[in-house]
Amino acid sequence: MLSFHPVTPERWKDFTKLFGPRGACGGCWCTWWRITRSEFEKRKGEKNRRAMKRIIDSGEVPGILAYDGTEPVGWCSVAPREAFPVLERSRVLKRIDDKPVWSVVCFFIHRRYRRKGISLELLREAVRYAASQGARIVEGYPVEPKKGTTADLFAFTGLSSTFLQAGFKEAARRSETRPIMRYEVQRRGGTRSR
Repeated sequence: MLSFHPVTPERWKDFTKLFGPRGACGGCWCTWWRITRSEFEKRKGEKNRRAMKRIIDSGEVPGILAYDGTEPVGWCSVAPREAFPVLERSRVLKRIDDKPVWSVVCFFIHRRYRRKGISLELLREAVRYAASQGARIVEGYPVEPKKGTTADLFAFTGLSSTFLQAGFKEAARRSETRPIMRYEVQRRGGTRSR
């Protein structure tokens, strides 16, 4: 049975164990949405790892880890949209209104645990966590592969089918393959889709 925990300084070793020496994908360390593309290229690898450690050590929670027992097996990045300035610069993913939202921007699942529904469980947990922090709307930016094609191996923002299963609804689309999806959180502690 899986368990889920926000990433805090005490869980840094688990985070680095899951991400491995390559930082999940090409030295990213889940900083892709947090810095400019030129900064990202300069900081790939160790500098991105140190940047993420500083974020976690500051007390900011950048996401949720999934565990199988004591083994970290999955990651979902969720935080207020303001934590991801690259979204603001995106023609396709720019804001659709002025409502405050939390954003789900990345998933990473250990290769032995892929295709087992962990992304869906992580997404649901990310919504619960965001709601516990006062979020009213949780937004995601998944990939929706064109008909007849398969999802890219680097569909790290998730698949639209997973977001639909978690109760998200399409809120906007500026690209054939990149919907903006939203989940509206109920005011009285529960959650509901919008």
